[in-house]
Amino acid sequence: MSASTDALRRLTVADIAKRHADGLRLPMLTAYDFPTAQILDRAGIPLILVGDSLGQVMLGYESTVRVTMAEMVHHTKAVVRGTQRAMVIGDMPFLTYASMDEALDNAGRFLQEAGAQAVKVEGGVRSARIIEGLVKAGIPVMGHIGWTPQAGLAMSGTGGRPKVQGRSRDQARSMLADALAVQEAGAFSIVLELVPAQLAAAITERLRIPTIGIGAGPGCSGQVQVVTDLLGLGDFIPKHARPYAQLGATIDAAARAYAADVEAGTFPGEAETVRMDDEVLDHVLGRGAHDRASGEIPVGGIPLDRDL
Repeated sequence: MSASTDALRRLTVADIAKRHADGLRLPMLTAYDFPTAQILDRAGIPLILVGDSLGQVMLGYESTVRVTMAEMVHHTKAVVRGTQRAMVIGDMPFLTYASMDEALDNAGRFLQEAGAQAVKVEGGVRSARIIEGLVKAGIPVMGHIGWTPQAGLAMSGTGGRPKVQGRSRDQARSMLADALAVQEAGAFSIVLELVPAQLAAAITERLRIPTIGIGAGPGCSGQVQVVTDLLGLGDFIPKHARPYAQLGATIDAAARAYAADVEAGTFPGEAETVRMDDEVLDHVLGRGAHDRASGEIPVGGIPLDRDL
């Protein structure tokens, strides 16, 4: 296999494990469509998550609970088509892994129908049996503990907002147990969301598998961000996110400038316009010299309602 061919090879669980063993931090981003996935893949992002966050940031739902398996498969297909190298992970939506049979069917759809290479499952001890069953069936699984959005109605703080998990002794110990359960069930990595930095670092030190933090401090093995937060899209950027661009303002300015040019008649201009030979057009419309001489064609040419 040539070096160029190998460079475009799809990353595997073994590749991620090797990077972790070599001490390399793992960047992960969400993507929900073909062009964004292409850009992230070309940028060398090794892990791309098709998160159920698409419900809120792409589809306008009030929570991730509304997202369906059909919607997840649809968007995952687009992301897979846009990537050649990144490992694409499909986020198992709400109530699609309540039983082992459902989990196997839906995770199988992510791999077989959508083309993903792994799935993500929320929950620690409560989801360990499901994770173990999926892994035994040959489906790579990324775990997810801490703040788990699908359980947001039971975990949220004031006003239904996301809430940091693990600040108390009991919560922290429970999270340690969750992390270990996910690892022992066979997951290849685990997301820690909205977890105090010290606890996230302690969990990371105690696990063999890499941790991917979001709002969990710098001590994790890698980090994940929602791509719309990264790009400065949307009206709200969470405290744990860092915008690396302000595309919302850029798109707004572009749309306003375009509308102004259309209203002023300056778009399209010569550079955006295709022309044809005027003599050919005259013949098409029946207003050439011969046509005018015949007297059968009105001065302005063939009317639109005339049978040609």
